[in-house]
Amino acid sequence: MARVITMGEIMLRLSTPGNEKFIQADEFDVCYGGGEANVAVSLANYGHDAAFVTKVPENPIGECAVAALRKMNVDTKFIAKGGERLGIYFLESGSAMRASNVVYDRAHSAIAEASAEDFDFDAIFEGADWFHFTGITPAISDAAAELTEAALKAAKAKGVKVSVDLNFRKKLWSSEKAQKIMTNLMQYVDVCIGNEEDAEKVLGFKPGNTDVTSGDLELAGYEDIFKQMVAKFNFEYVISSLRVSHSASDNGWSACIYSRDTQEFYHSKEYRVHPIVDRVGGGDSFAGGTICGFLDGKNFKEALEFGVAASALKHTIPGDFNLVSRSDVENLAGGDGSGRVQR
Repeated sequence: MARVITMGEIMLRLSTPGNEKFIQADEFDVCYGGGEANVAVSLANYGHDAAFVTKVPENPIGECAVAALRKMNVDTKFIAKGGERLGIYFLESGSAMRASNVVYDRAHSAIAEASAEDFDFDAIFEGADWFHFTGITPAISDAAAELTEAALKAAKAKGVKVSVDLNFRKKLWSSEKAQKIMTNLMQYVDVCIGNEEDAEKVLGFKPGNTDVTSGDLELAGYEDIFKQMVAKFNFEYVISSLRVSHSASDNGWSACIYSRDTQEFYHSKEYRVHPIVDRVGGGDSFAGGTICGFLDGKNFKEALEFGVAASALKHTIPGDFNLVSRSDVENLAGGDGSGRVQR
């Protein structure tokens, strides 16, 4: 199996039970997660050798975060210790027409103040096949943006394939700053993943008449901007998840991909996910599944279908991590979406 490195922030997640609003909650459900950590868990779960790189405080909460990854067979030996605190995010899960809400408490987290000196990137990328990061990490702080570029330079020096999930977070930075930082980082990227909002806010490409808030999709617009993105950044593949949001608990879910080398555009099958149990980590499970498909040697269409099926299943699981098996994903991608009891 392949060796994959991901780098970013793992956070303590405190979510209201069921679909309670913050003001109703007398307690919170606890788990750990974060974009790149979620991808590492997916890949480890599918049998790949996945390592997660971050910095956590040297206290019991930091240890709990590391233990959550170890439990999922993620390699944690490159995690640095130190700093003030672990980042926290509070989640209020929406339902029907009421959207979910996230409140961040992550200022001065350990990874936000980390530097390249905290990590031995030469050792980290030795023997690695793939490196994955997201647009969340450079958005955390200027120091984290510099750390991300240092990691990317080290990965490319070792000939490692690089993927990014653009992941625009308006609560972390402006579109103007995102475009300034992320445009520079794209020179190191081979596979670009995102959605319609990410492409517009992070790189300045808007797909046709698509409106992320209404769920109206114009596939021809995606193909057009994918070609523009390849022309500008020379990506090997450009990939977008496609969410048709009927409500917070009822979504259509599919994806599309463009291949630079074959100049083919492909749209996956669409899944109707209803009711949604937890959509947090849905994009990460899609990235993890698609990367797994590539690492398994699937062609780009098969890799995309694996990623979409994996992510559709993640929407049925509480927490950040996608805990489905490889066979679960293959069965759904192969057409078994009955949900019948397995005896």
